[in-house]
Amino acid sequence: MTESIPKLSGLVPANLKVRSSRILLESLEVQADIGFHEFEIGSPQRLLVTVETWLEDLRPPADDDPTQAWDYDFLRSEVEEIAAARRYNLQETLAHAIFDRVAAFRGIRALRVRLSKPDVYPEAHGVGVEIASFSGLWPEG
Repeated sequence: MTESIPKLSGLVPANLKVRSSRILLESLEVQADIGFHEFEIGSPQRLLVTVETWLEDLRPPADDDPTQAWDYDFLRSEVEEIAAARRYNLQETLAHAIFDRVAAFRGIRALRVRLSKPDVYPEAHGVGVEIASFSGLWPEG
């Protein structure tokens, strides 16, 4: 039995129209050989990586078609591959490598990448860096 979802075209008020669409990969745990202190070199550390991509196209994929949607697995595997590709002294360097790769994807309007080492200070959730293609908390509309 096929259920149909009623079309509400024209019933959504203009002030509630979609004005932003983003894909969020939140706190992906990766292992990376990162850090410049002697005890860090050659000892992979746990990193949490968050990638937020604001999309140019605000429409959902036509007909709920997965082939027209973002491939979350691809985004995840790109981040994992970059983190494992080499040794990094600085989180800033790794953040920029991830940023540059994701910024090259089609359809990106704005981008933010956040990295955090969760195991450095026991009294903190983590210590890290964040870079974005915009200033402020959110990209301009």
